[in-house]
Amino acid sequence: MKQGNLIIKNAAQLVTCSGFSAKKGRDMSELAIIENGTVVITDGIITFVDKDANCPPLSDFPDHIVMDAKGKAVLPGFVDSHTHFVFGGYREEEFSWRMRGDSYMSIMERGGGIHNTMTATRDASFDELKEAGYKRLDKMLEMGVTTVEGKSGYGMNKITELKQLDVMKALNKEHPVDIVSTFMGAHATPKEYKGREDDFLGYLIGEVMPEVKERDLADCCDIFCEKDVFDIEQSRRYLSVAKALGFNLKVHADEIVTLGGAELAVELEALSADHLLHASDKGIEKLASSNTVATLLPCTAFSLKEDYARGRYMIDLGCAVALATDLNPGSSFTNSIPLLFALACIYMRLSPEEAVTALTINGAAAIGKADKIGSIDVGKQGDIVILEYPSYKFLPYHIGMNIVEKTIKKGVVF
Repeated sequence: MKQGNLIIKNAAQLVTCSGFSAKKGRDMSELAIIENGTVVITDGIITFVDKDANCPPLSDFPDHIVMDAKGKAVLPGFVDSHTHFVFGGYREEEFSWRMRGDSYMSIMERGGGIHNTMTATRDASFDELKEAGYKRLDKMLEMGVTTVEGKSGYGMNKITELKQLDVMKALNKEHPVDIVSTFMGAHATPKEYKGREDDFLGYLIGEVMPEVKERDLADCCDIFCEKDVFDIEQSRRYLSVAKALGFNLKVHADEIVTLGGAELAVELEALSADHLLHASDKGIEKLASSNTVATLLPCTAFSLKEDYARGRYMIDLGCAVALATDLNPGSSFTNSIPLLFALACIYMRLSPEEAVTALTINGAAAIGKADKIGSIDVGKQGDIVILEYPSYKFLPYHIGMNIVEKTIKKGVVF
């Protein structure tokens, strides 16, 4: 994508979220706001951030487009750090089953859930997956998302896992939204390996993971560490090999039961432990004393009618918390940033300031990119969101409504 030269001046609030690493605990409330602020983007990179009165004369920037943000809040582009946005088929029937009381795990046990999407994704062509993925990225961009993490894991065989990752690589080249890809072959055990989970992990470790690395198809590696999926020892085995190969680690942890996934994520120095609906007090304490980000996915809890992760408790204890949509065809078929903000503030008791931090600099840290994105700082990518309103506090307040007026990626306005 062509990078742009842009000046955004006179912002009512320039919400910089300034920093180059995750913010923890009470620091999540520090947004480093500049009133009547200006940001200059040159060749896609931020080169000036300060009050409008301190900006050099506009005549010094003859090649820059100038935007007046009077009465608008300006924020870093949102980072959705946990999604499964490349998939085939849908599971609308299963949603109605859940509404009548069937549990997520019971649907999965009878061949639905992840296995349903696995079949559809195996059957889908590269072009079909790419076209659907492109449309989903368009919707994300409209809601202010400028970087997204995308996981494989709906193939669970070599050909389809590589196909999903190839689709993301192609989309990353063609679509404005940056994609950080995650290899998640260990999402479930396919029917052909039923009862032989260790053999399946051996297959992924021996045949799939090395090719993913050799072809540079993923930055991160993830596993569904859960009862009746992959236990702690299996997850440790899989992730340890991934770490030795040079992957950054992420962990689906303690979503359904308290298993110790949060503790494992800290032990292995994972970028993030995700879900955490049933994380133990000990696990949360370990997260608070580590550099592993607690990535919370309230849209999933909302969709499954489950209790929310203890976001307020985690922040009060000193954790770095990120928020993400978990867009997927089963447990969270939404990429709604407005819904995410509302759920986080109303039901997880995050302050608006903490929610903004969680979806910007902390989301960037959860994918290992806090040095490049997630805040409005000199030297970072010019990824910016302009709201219709003069304050970031309208994000959770205007419930369920998209108030993003413009999304800017590397200085280019969308």
